[in-house]
Amino acid sequence: MPRHVPLSCCIIARNEGDRIGECIRAVQGLVDEVVVIDSGSTDDTVSVAEGLGARVIHHDWPGYGPQKRYSEDCASYDWILNLDADEVVTPALFAEIKALMATQPKLSAYRFRIKNVYPGKAKPRLWADYHNYVRLYDRRIVRFRESLVHDTVDTKNETVGQLNGAVMHFSARSYEHIRAKLDSYTNLQAKVLKKPAWAIRLRLPFEYPFVFLRYYLFRAHFTGGWDGLYSSHLAAEARWNRLRKILSAQKAQKAVH
Repeated sequence: MPRHVPLSCCIIARNEGDRIGECIRAVQGLVDEVVVIDSGSTDDTVSVAEGLGARVIHHDWPGYGPQKRYSEDCASYDWILNLDADEVVTPALFAEIKALMATQPKLSAYRFRIKNVYPGKAKPRLWADYHNYVRLYDRRIVRFRESLVHDTVDTKNETVGQLNGAVMHFSARSYEHIRAKLDSYTNLQAKVLKKPAWAIRLRLPFEYPFVFLRYYLFRAHFTGGWDGLYSSHLAAEARWNRLRKILSAQKAQKAVH
């Protein structure tokens, strides 16, 4: 049955030349267009994307939510599959979305699981942790939030469907890349998050062990061997550093005033 509902794939990117190709190839034959919003790549991101038929638009980085919303505005079609350049749609999800878009979807938004893959690995580990986000939706009804830090869709009071297929998330090229990304992200969070100083000081001694155990045991990183152990350490380290950075930012603000 031919697909009746046209679908745009929106991707935000910067210096993703080594990864964006796989992301785009995985949706060829599923979507009617690929729109890449590039925020100033200095590698071959633009040429790789254009070589695979994507429409590439430059837009300076305004923050996660605003950049996602800009990509929505640039899409030719109202139904959007929103991906990051390091995410790859699996064949199972491809088939599921293709069948869903063959007729008018009954709902305006659908979630699917985005499973994390360790650096250097080809697929998720056993019981891999994942995020379950809305990434397939009708922009006329729901949109990404304006938040500079959190790039999630505001579904309002809409009923959200759950898809069974998944996306593989190759979020880091190496463990040093993970640490750098976490450091950058917590720097941004420290500027916008507001927490009482006394509460932060109470949490500080317990943050690392609590977060480490949450990742290693409850998010089942113990199935990943050394990779799971080190990934849990990096997550806990980043959360501890985030609290420390918030305290430093608050002290700096008080010094100014």
